[in-house]
Amino acid sequence: MSGGLLVAGTTSDAGKSVVTAGICRWLVRRGVKVAPFKAQNMSLNSFVTREGAEIGRAQAMQAQAARVEPNALMNPVLLKPGSDRSSQVVLMGKPVGEMSARGYHGGRQQALLSTVVDCLEQLRGTYDAVICEGAGSPAEINLRRTDIVNMGIARAARFPVVVVGDIDRGGVFASFFGTTALLAAEDQSLIAGYLVNKFRGDVSLLEPGLEMLRDLTGRPTYGVLPFAHGLGIDEEDGLRVSLRGAVRESVVAPPYGEDVLRVAVCAVPLMSNFTDVDALAAEPGVVVRFVDRAEELSDADLVVVPGTRGTVKALAWLRERGLADALVRRAAEGRPVLGICGGYQILGERIEDEVESRAGRVEGLGLLPVRIRFDREKTLARPVGEALGAPVEGYEIHHGVADVHGGEGFISDGRGHSLDGCRAGAVWGTHWHGSLESDEFRRRFLAEVARAAGRRFVPAPDTAFAALREEQLDRLGDLIEEHADTDALLRLLETGAPSGLPFIAPGAPGAPGAPGAPTVPAVPSAPAAPGGRR
Repeated sequence: MSGGLLVAGTTSDAGKSVVTAGICRWLVRRGVKVAPFKAQNMSLNSFVTREGAEIGRAQAMQAQAARVEPNALMNPVLLKPGSDRSSQVVLMGKPVGEMSARGYHGGRQQALLSTVVDCLEQLRGTYDAVICEGAGSPAEINLRRTDIVNMGIARAARFPVVVVGDIDRGGVFASFFGTTALLAAEDQSLIAGYLVNKFRGDVSLLEPGLEMLRDLTGRPTYGVLPFAHGLGIDEEDGLRVSLRGAVRESVVAPPYGEDVLRVAVCAVPLMSNFTDVDALAAEPGVVVRFVDRAEELSDADLVVVPGTRGTVKALAWLRERGLADALVRRAAEGRPVLGICGGYQILGERIEDEVESRAGRVEGLGLLPVRIRFDREKTLARPVGEALGAPVEGYEIHHGVADVHGGEGFISDGRGHSLDGCRAGAVWGTHWHGSLESDEFRRRFLAEVARAAGRRFVPAPDTAFAALREEQLDRLGDLIEEHADTDALLRLLETGAPSGLPFIAPGAPGAPGAPGAPTVPAVPSAPAAPGGRR
């Protein structure tokens, strides 16, 4: 094999993450040893590897699709936005500081290219194939000089590129053509073809357009993937749903008991790891929605205050919108509230923050007897413990250190020693992301919520979140196997981009390859694995 493939997209949210995961699952089912890779990811949904490295959650999901353990090599650069103009830079799983967009694209990004290339080389030396995911669009010509995630890495590795387009948005043919035509000749030589995503209807009606696209570009379309409802996979850049009155996309099953359970998630600014509530949405009879108005909490049986990259900013937002007062009233009435990570910090008495917001001392909502002090060192861990008499595990990503001085312990080591979190009445808080994926703990927690809310809701006894996730990943593999030209994709992996692909004018003047442009180092080919496979 050539070593890999880059899945690019005409836009953000075109489906690069799911296509990458689908290709990984399809290949591993064929016996190919495969790994995902995204050189640079911008996301507030992250994950902690067993080695204590923070990477994008989408890459962790893709690793699961490939049936391999995720590690920092798969996502060497992670950008976690703190505002419209700055992000925390996480390099090889560890934070290295805040940087403005101008500063990052002005020099820092290009300096990271050697790290990115080295990570890809290591993966290529270990796996038969590496499926890379791009970011945004490769035709962002204002950023091409410093690109390390789209055509920059494809050119360095000499990887063929398949461009994914979301036909549900409209304009997919113009997007495919324009994306190709805005690239420099050397970049265009790697654009092998296209993949249509989220198609609804009769494919035969699309075929004339696909033929015309091939005539115009000299490149085939490698498949038309149908619109698939309820995939429920880990998301990367943002919510696919409206933040008001919207039910999160999930497979809705009837309740196991007599009542449904309504969960409202406060859509706080810079919301992080909102995938924490996916396990709730997977439960039969649990309806999850994201809200941003106080009146939307009135009929909720459980309110979740999720993680956020801006705890103090999120707290101010809750107060401005009247949500903070609504949460205080809920707690006084004994109605359930759960805070996760930043949400847990918000529910405490006060926050001392000289790190994230540099706001100093800020009064919290006072619903939990907890005081938070932000430490410059980020906690990154994969803890295990016990809560409500059931085993629980999760992952920690936070600067806040909690001083709990009352209430009840929430998560313990099973021997009476508290590990994390706090409970006061019907208010719970924990720093642990992913804890609700522990099936027995989730069932017991929802049973307590139902009792406190006065609902005749009964958790289903057999919901296994890990198994549901595997089913969804298999669905992605099925989409590729059934609706993509898999023989052609295998040829790309084995031989690279076809030679003689035509240049589409006008190209990109001033792109790499022009006088004065930076030189992109090549990635050496990986040594052949036993049996001659690379």
